[in-house]
Amino acid sequence: MKKNIILLSMVATFGLTACDNPATTASTDTVGEAKKVYTVGVDNTYPPFEFTQDGKLIGIDVDLITAIAKDQGFDIKIEQMDFSGIIPAMQAGMLDIGMGGMSITDKRKETVDFSDPYFSAGVSLVVPDTNQTITSLNDLSGKKVVVKNGTVGASFADKNTEEYGYSIIQVSDSASMFQEVTNGTADALMEDYPVISYAIANGGLKLKTVGERLTGDNYGISVLKGKNDELLDMVNTGLNNLKENGEYDKIINHYLE
Repeated sequence: MKKNIILLSMVATFGLTACDNPATTASTDTVGEAKKVYTVGVDNTYPPFEFTQDGKLIGIDVDLITAIAKDQGFDIKIEQMDFSGIIPAMQAGMLDIGMGGMSITDKRKETVDFSDPYFSAGVSLVVPDTNQTITSLNDLSGKKVVVKNGTVGASFADKNTEEYGYSIIQVSDSASMFQEVTNGTADALMEDYPVISYAIANGGLKLKTVGERLTGDNYGISVLKGKNDELLDMVNTGLNNLKENGEYDKIINHYLE
């Protein structure tokens, strides 16, 4: 009889800690209380927001969601993938949270709900540092522009192809995009300003930004639309707390000082 009671108790406990989203699990803290574990999708080729250094995944997004989780009392599991696969993975129930320097756009709002903005970005036009002929979109007629799939830069490039007369090359990661311009396969690229500025300053790239920013984007933390309001509230509360206690500034300044 005791064995049956124990088994029933275990089943009941599991029922309380499981949730509708298979990406969400539960962990146990040091005093034995169940803590939810949310799965976070990031693109690990997107410095300074997420990248691998000495075999460890680091970056603004990684540190930020880790700090938010600590502030709000939940755990996270980070999954690395191509940026273009993050929202589809959320739709498939594989992820609870999507990051990766994700710009808040009306198109994405059809699928996900965003947190309050946590970073002001914007897309820049980038050319080889020796190029003196391309200084704006007006100089791109007949040129080749490379973009990374699924990004705001890719969307902007696609919308303006006809007006400015350039062709598009699509790649799946930032490193390939930089290489296309460096080796002369493409004449220019479009990338988020903080990402390309960090890459040029720290990666020894022979590239430069030209002209004004092409867009005025804000990054947000995403959850599947209408499915995770409680988690979104925790993310926003944690983000606000980090801004108030100075931890947010420490994270940003650590990578962009």
